[in-house]
Amino acid sequence: MQLTYLYDPLCGWCYGAQPAMTRLNELSDISVTLMPTGLFAGSGARKMDESFASFAWQNDQRIAKLTGQVFSTAYRNNVLEKPGGSFDSGPAGFALTAVQMTTPKQTFKALKAFQNARYVDGLDNANNDILIKILRDLGLGEAAELFAHPTNELRSTYQDTTEQAQRFMQRLGLNGVPSLLIETASGPKPVSSNLLYGDVDKLPQELKTLSA
Repeated sequence: MQLTYLYDPLCGWCYGAQPAMTRLNELSDISVTLMPTGLFAGSGARKMDESFASFAWQNDQRIAKLTGQVFSTAYRNNVLEKPGGSFDSGPAGFALTAVQMTTPKQTFKALKAFQNARYVDGLDNANNDILIKILRDLGLGEAAELFAHPTNELRSTYQDTTEQAQRFMQRLGLNGVPSLLIETASGPKPVSSNLLYGDVDKLPQELKTLSA
């Protein structure tokens, strides 16, 4: 089964879908391609002011209630309420593209580490130095070095990937992330996002039914 996962590293709902995506990435008969959409990068980035921090925290509590995922006090204090902070997924998406280019099988592992660093440990995963340290701690030194000293190939790959992800969203009428696509005989088909927040043990069989 071929799946494409459209996501943004700063998307709280993507973090909420982490248990489901972990399950799918564990299965040998399912192939998952991760594609950052750049939703909160570039023109989608913004300053983390008091109003937006309050909105984000309220939304995070909804996600926590639905999924059981942890949104820690450290995250609220050190990320959302950090003076002069920014909400910019460009650095994390760029770093994950470096992982995809060097050790593609570790991309989801790196995404999980970035998400957990932010929402559990209260680390700013929009900060290059923090991202580099996380990659090195994961043993992804080659990706860390590429991210720290980006090549034109990395820049063009990140741009091409995000643009392709955005075209998928436009063509399939998708309004946000996470969005999971399943490859069928007639092309990629969106999967209801509700499946990403349900019983993770039933998810593989539900997807197989959709792909038939």
